[in-house]
Amino acid sequence: MNMSTAKKYPMVSVIIPTYNRAGMLEDALTSVLAQDFTDYELIVVDDGSTDDTQDILNRYAGEITCIQQHNQGVSAARNRGMALASGRYTAFLDSDDLWLPGKLSCQVKFFQSNPTALICQTEEIWVRNGVRVNPKKRHKKLSGAIYEPSLDLCLVSPSAVMAHRDLFKMVGGFDEKLPACEDYDLWLRVSSRCPVYLIDTPLLIKRGGHPGQLSGAAGLDKYRIAALKKIIESHQLTPGQYAATVNKLREKCSIYAAGCRKRGRDQEARYHTDLGAMY
Repeated sequence: MNMSTAKKYPMVSVIIPTYNRAGMLEDALTSVLAQDFTDYELIVVDDGSTDDTQDILNRYAGEITCIQQHNQGVSAARNRGMALASGRYTAFLDSDDLWLPGKLSCQVKFFQSNPTALICQTEEIWVRNGVRVNPKKRHKKLSGAIYEPSLDLCLVSPSAVMAHRDLFKMVGGFDEKLPACEDYDLWLRVSSRCPVYLIDTPLLIKRGGHPGQLSGAAGLDKYRIAALKKIIESHQLTPGQYAATVNKLREKCSIYAAGCRKRGRDQEARYHTDLGAMY
């Protein structure tokens, strides 16, 4: 092939899934386009928005790749973006979050200095209803072998991640059958296979407290339990990982079943009680 006509692929593919967040999307887009690192493509997957999202995206014609699909959920939107991505690395940004300046360049430099690493994330700043809040101790991000600490709750933020595209070939993408905790599920699969490194610099602003935010929904342990069951049955865990995962599954099933009984959901309570006793 004539090298002068060979297609040049970007180093990073940035993927923004969005659904009815016209009031926040432009801030997210601006935070990407203002990055000092410019060797990237920006793919926005509009997951069937019915607000003014498309009007906003039309303003960025030529700067972004915009994909529209019927509403299928955030996992399907992210997976669609990954299927179209051509960069060596993938970085996600939820449309209600913001990147701070230097986020992409910092992570690219990390990979250049650590060529065997497959994934890293940055620290983050939490803002809820416009006010900065401090994460609780149990939300503290760790670096390296984070699988067992991540069993209780997710310690990886999609918007903070940059990962080598080969990682997703190894572990798969987001589980489109999970309506919530799809990130918990994916990062368990990732962290059971490789270290997840932390850049201890806050380069992401996570904005919470607004309507439609899945992470604020009740009963999320139901989906975490489903993710734990799935990874137990994958037969890919080490003996130590397996034992820790079974213990966490039993604990979560016991707590969730008790909550179901309290609310009169006896069939659901029995299912989770029996599930906790299976392993």
